[in-house]
Amino acid sequence: MHLFLFSMVVVVYTLAMAGNTAMVFLIWADARLHTPMYFLLSQLSFLDIFFTSVTIPKMIAGFLFGWTSISFVGCGAQMFFFMFFGATECLLLALMAYDRYVAICNPLRYPSLMSHQTCLLMVAASWLGGSLNASIQTALTLQFPYCGSRKIAHFFCEVPSLLRLVCADTASYEHVLFVTGVVVLLLPIAFITMSYALILAAVLGMHSVEGRRKALATCSSHLTVVNLFYGPLVYTYMLPASYHSPGQDDVVSIFYTVLTPMLNPVIYSLRNKEVTGAMKNVIGKCGMGKIA
Repeated sequence: MHLFLFSMVVVVYTLAMAGNTAMVFLIWADARLHTPMYFLLSQLSFLDIFFTSVTIPKMIAGFLFGWTSISFVGCGAQMFFFMFFGATECLLLALMAYDRYVAICNPLRYPSLMSHQTCLLMVAASWLGGSLNASIQTALTLQFPYCGSRKIAHFFCEVPSLLRLVCADTASYEHVLFVTGVVVLLLPIAFITMSYALILAAVLGMHSVEGRRKALATCSSHLTVVNLFYGPLVYTYMLPASYHSPGQDDVVSIFYTVLTPMLNPVIYSLRNKEVTGAMKNVIGKCGMGKIA
């Protein structure tokens, strides 16, 4: 069973790394993809590379060598970077929804509203927000006394699993955790919902069938990623601990730590002619280079 799980995790992790690395390379190599939408998409893939690497290599080592222990400092570092990259991705997905809103609802103002400087500021703001969220939650979680069992009922150091080991009252901190969840999860979800409600109204008013189809194809990819990523996170961080067990947390967290980063490149490329065209172009150039 351990060998089977090890094989599955290695395959999924390899696909996630290869897919996201390929997406970053394609966007960098093809001049046709040097647009705000693909710049933000490259940042998403860049984030996913690090997001999966925070937890999966340690899980692989546990399956292969039985290294299931982790130091207190290592646990704190893993928790910080997990929340850092996770919160950054939450904020970035909301900003990607804004990009689609401007592109579809205000196409004439798109070049000015989504300039390269604006895109850099948006990405910097998401990284800053992620680091602030991670710093607060890590500092507060690690200051509690852990005087009971040191066995974490999870495959990595995540806040809900660590709080079960605390031998002190965590009610006030759980309120803080709920507030940060509202800021990092529910507010971006509300922003995305509002953006896509306006996009839907604009799309339904389009006279061009081809334009409507292209807009819906682009937006459906983003919405699929949003649902796969936000849904499990809301379940883990917004519902009270009494509503889910450690076993359920393990299953749910697989979605946002492993599956979503693997599926993101696939979802964005399957129905995107520009990405598939860039892929064919790069493969063609590589083939010509070998022949020459």
